[in-house]
Amino acid sequence: MIDRGRHNVLGVMVSALDYEAAVARIVAAGRARNPLAVSALAVHGVMTGVLDAEHRYRLNALDLVVPDGQPVRWAVNRLHHTGVVDRVYGPTLMLKTCEGAANAGLPIFLFGGSAPLQKRLRLNLMQRFPTLQIAGAQPSKFRRLTPEERDQTVADIRASGAAITFVGLGCPRQEVWAYEFREALSMPILAVGAAFNFHAGLLPQAPGWMQASGLEWFFRLLSEPRRLWRRYLLLNPLYVGMLMLQATHLRDFDPRHSSPPTQELLYG
Repeated sequence: MIDRGRHNVLGVMVSALDYEAAVARIVAAGRARNPLAVSALAVHGVMTGVLDAEHRYRLNALDLVVPDGQPVRWAVNRLHHTGVVDRVYGPTLMLKTCEGAANAGLPIFLFGGSAPLQKRLRLNLMQRFPTLQIAGAQPSKFRRLTPEERDQTVADIRASGAAITFVGLGCPRQEVWAYEFREALSMPILAVGAAFNFHAGLLPQAPGWMQASGLEWFFRLLSEPRRLWRRYLLLNPLYVGMLMLQATHLRDFDPRHSSPPTQELLYG
């Protein structure tokens, strides 16, 4: 088990740990019904914080920001010599957490995506983990929630008996959700992005060799070029250039240079 704390990558504090340590913290918080907000960030997720001071504040207020992408893991290792040997990939973290939850008897809740997606996701998770307790699920409304809807969502999740909530709203909405619901739910919240689509069988995952070599972004770009071209073709070069500035100490990316959000966004 490896957990070497959090380290500054372009002003975003990234956790240098492995799957075992991440799952152990999530399961322990689930047992104790303690709040624990977790996000798995690739380059795009990190850059949402780099380019938005309020969102940077949210990310750094989360309990765990794990290196979902190989380029993020490489940055943590290169800048801070942490020696993390593998990324903590959101879809895999979701499966390992489901396994840990099943073994510990901790019910889970699924928030986000469409109702048909959730139906397929639940069936696939139950086939993989027959003892997993899925306490409930709520599809996304694909819009901002009213304060009343937010309160009802909190009440529904708490009443379900869930001990861990998975959120699949896409980046950065799911990180906003984890930040805003953390205290109200008082349980682990995992923002896992495309994991819902992958595990429901609606999106293909990149081959293992592409994931290991940091080319998953290219596979996803080819799969969804119209939706993702700006994310990868604009943000990836900017990420590399800014990392060079941090590595050579030509620019200071201070995590404290952020702004508390001025209002709730209440994504749902």
